[in-house]
Amino acid sequence: KHQLVFDNGAVDPDREKRWAELFEQLDLNKDGRIDVNELRIGLVARGILRSDVEEIVREGDTNHDGQLDFEEFTQCLRTHEKELRLMFRSLDRNNDGHIDLAEIQQSLHNLGVDVSSEQAARILQSMDKDGTMTVDWNEWRDHFLLNPLHNMEDIVHFWKHSLMFDIGEHLTVPDEFSERERRSGVVWRQLMAGAMAGAVSRTGTAPLDRLKVFLQVHGSSTRRISLWSGLRGMVHEGGVRSLWRGNGTNVLKIAPESAIKFMAYEQIKWLMKGSKDGGSLRVQERFIAGSLAGATAQTIIYPMEVLKTRLTLRKTGQYTGMADCAKQILRKEGVWAFYKGYVPNTLGIIPYAGIDLAVYETLKNAWLQHFCVDTADPGVLVLLACGTVSSTCGQLASYPLALIRTRMQAQASVEGGPQLTMLGQFKHIVSREGVPGLYRGIAPNFLKVIPAVSISYVVYEHMKKVLGVGS
Repeated sequence: KHQLVFDNGAVDPDREKRWAELFEQLDLNKDGRIDVNELRIGLVARGILRSDVEEIVREGDTNHDGQLDFEEFTQCLRTHEKELRLMFRSLDRNNDGHIDLAEIQQSLHNLGVDVSSEQAARILQSMDKDGTMTVDWNEWRDHFLLNPLHNMEDIVHFWKHSLMFDIGEHLTVPDEFSERERRSGVVWRQLMAGAMAGAVSRTGTAPLDRLKVFLQVHGSSTRRISLWSGLRGMVHEGGVRSLWRGNGTNVLKIAPESAIKFMAYEQIKWLMKGSKDGGSLRVQERFIAGSLAGATAQTIIYPMEVLKTRLTLRKTGQYTGMADCAKQILRKEGVWAFYKGYVPNTLGIIPYAGIDLAVYETLKNAWLQHFCVDTADPGVLVLLACGTVSSTCGQLASYPLALIRTRMQAQASVEGGPQLTMLGQFKHIVSREGVPGLYRGIAPNFLKVIPAVSISYVVYEHMKKVLGVGS
């Protein structure tokens, strides 16, 4: 057994014992080596979900056998402890051997991320094992020892931990990025990963999306269409490929919408904060900035929304493609047809954004208070679940406006249908079908949420790896 020596040459028996125990816990098959799978299982068991486990093993694997023996493992930990010691010293500004609330806030502020006292306290509590509301070296080391973070910027990214995923509706509030992430180009790589995830996710759930639009426009209390008969009718009319009608436009608008929304959000945030390095916004400010950014993006790409609806509802042979559809609308109905349903669409952003954010923050904080006494990071699956529930609640509140928007977009394509305003549509639906009529097509909409989130998340994580965006 190798003795572990301090960086200055002195033997540290406590550290030797601690590392030997850790090695034993991670070495599941007791062959004296830790492979990628064993390390991944060990990290998950400690609440650490990382996509770069292979990289950690590769970095420490000096004899290139694809595994870590005890000597390689301890060398890894020794190097990492050195980095952690430097980070601890940079945080401990008054050199009293403890990190307190103010020191965490100040260090994060210096790295371009402003957090409230409540958020800083939660970060502190995640490491504070003895309840003193300060963190000593041992607590700091134990918390981050198996987390391969190399500098303070990595630690900040770990604490911030946010996800972007696409459920086929407009993502309301963009992610928060630090100044360093903007400069290094991480922002655009992350947006690209999000756009790719959205494209795969929307394509995977396109038949349900087309069925939703079909029911919104053609469904009524007198003409009952079930999910199965709706899908069967579409296949009968245009074959299996017809289930993906309108999907090309739906996918094509993801990238410009994400980019415009992100840039608008950053500008609005800058105006609200009054300075470029103003850090994060409070929840209420994020709601306002997110709603305005969403409205800006929707205004610019809205003609594509109208094209998507028309192409989704088209009969076989009606249009040869997106350009032909645009030409026909322009010739028959004029430029304003491209903004039909714009008012209910923009109004729908407000309840969607407000409820989505409020429910997300409430669920996340409730989970942290009840189940995560010792961590400020609730974990990927919890954040995904919170995001799914909050987006669903947001959709539920704004659905009647989305239905009216779709009907207004489709007006000219429905033969003999009345040309109604927003209020006219509302009265027409309620008088003929009652309040349930405002929720026509919501079943396929809800059915696609879980597959859309799942596909989006898996593709997003894979794309982040491909594009070199850290976990």
